[in-house]
Amino acid sequence: MKARAREKTVYVCTACGQSHSGWMGRCSGCGEWNSIVEEKISVDRLNRADNIAVTPLSIPQCQSLQQMIIKTGMAEFDLLLGGGLVPDSTLLIGGEPGIGKSTLILQIVGLLARLGFSSLYFTGEESVGQVGLRGRRIGVTDKLVQIAALRELPQIKALIDQCQPAVVVIDSVQTLYDPQLESAPGSVSQIRSSAAELVDFCKRQGIILILIGHITKEGAIAGPKILEHLVDVVLYFEGEKNNLFRILRARKNRYGPTAEIGIFQIGAQGLTAVTNPSELFLDEYPADVPGRVVVTAVEGQRPILLELQALVSRTSFGFAQRVASGIDLRRLNLMLAILAKRQKITLAAHDVFINLAGGLRVDDPALDLGLVTAIISSFEDVPTQPQTVVIGEVGLSGEVRAVPYIDRRVAEAGKLGFKRIILPQKNIRGLQSPTNVELVSLKSLAD
Repeated sequence: MKARAREKTVYVCTACGQSHSGWMGRCSGCGEWNSIVEEKISVDRLNRADNIAVTPLSIPQCQSLQQMIIKTGMAEFDLLLGGGLVPDSTLLIGGEPGIGKSTLILQIVGLLARLGFSSLYFTGEESVGQVGLRGRRIGVTDKLVQIAALRELPQIKALIDQCQPAVVVIDSVQTLYDPQLESAPGSVSQIRSSAAELVDFCKRQGIILILIGHITKEGAIAGPKILEHLVDVVLYFEGEKNNLFRILRARKNRYGPTAEIGIFQIGAQGLTAVTNPSELFLDEYPADVPGRVVVTAVEGQRPILLELQALVSRTSFGFAQRVASGIDLRRLNLMLAILAKRQKITLAAHDVFINLAGGLRVDDPALDLGLVTAIISSFEDVPTQPQTVVIGEVGLSGEVRAVPYIDRRVAEAGKLGFKRIILPQKNIRGLQSPTNVELVSLKSLAD
């Protein structure tokens, strides 16, 4: 029966994708000003429902349909995905411009080409020559990696049908354009509709789809939030563009854990995986400088030793500054309040600057005791004891609380040659100390 179409007017925020019933100056979802635009959507409705025969499957039958995981050959990337790429899955990778998204994905399709998997790389922002130059620079020259400069969805689908690749890359998803829609390229309705249609098309063809996306100034992937619901895996690049390290973090993963991170180092040959991040982050650690201490963080199942730096100096302004890089600023203010209340160390007339070396951002509460130690060390201008690692969470009453994965943290510290570990008293019960490592337990800050 013939479909009847009707037009619907919606007001959509270009920053977060939230829909509104009318125009307003400020989006109620993300708080952005002057970001709401009017869009007309054609909605097709059928007078009757199509009769589609669907046979439900039991759980054992569903498990029998599970496909084999494809290992890319880049161990850090495979670990992040939970073992490797899953056929007919969709990945969305976001990050700041120039941080290495396109380079990493080009390396991945190059590694897959060595395993016999063909790839079709669609570039909407660069020319074919520019992508080719980057490919030659990082050593991706296999003929199974094909590049096309296309943006229109019908042409992309036609070329996929013609080439039948195993992997399709869209760089970037914001450049997808469906000429059947009235809205302009890059608008929320274009991104939402084009991405949804392409994801459905690739899943029916059994093709792995990798979408590269821009991020907003708040750090979220630009476009509607529905993009993250459409895909199976969402990866975010973290780190500064001027830093050698790149952190790839999983925000969503239907096939594995979301707590893992991948650590890469950028160079002339592209991104290389960091096999021992603890040793790399402590490469320039000076043992005789006040305000520096070694702490441990657990990302996923991996313990990482990091250098925490503190600088405390008398303020030159009316209000003391509190600056934190790599840790939560609210956590810093909480530790300063505990020091003032429980230890009578008042820093109201001092600026406090905190930095987690290496560009990594960590929310592990096990850094609390190290943070307090670094602040006191800088305030008193006394270096911490050499070859010492500090582990522990600090409670509001000044108690040192136990932290999880203490055996992994201690083993990692012993492996890197540290001789002394300060840790919570409750964590020391039943803990096997590595050879030549002294364990010092604390019950409270007063100890």
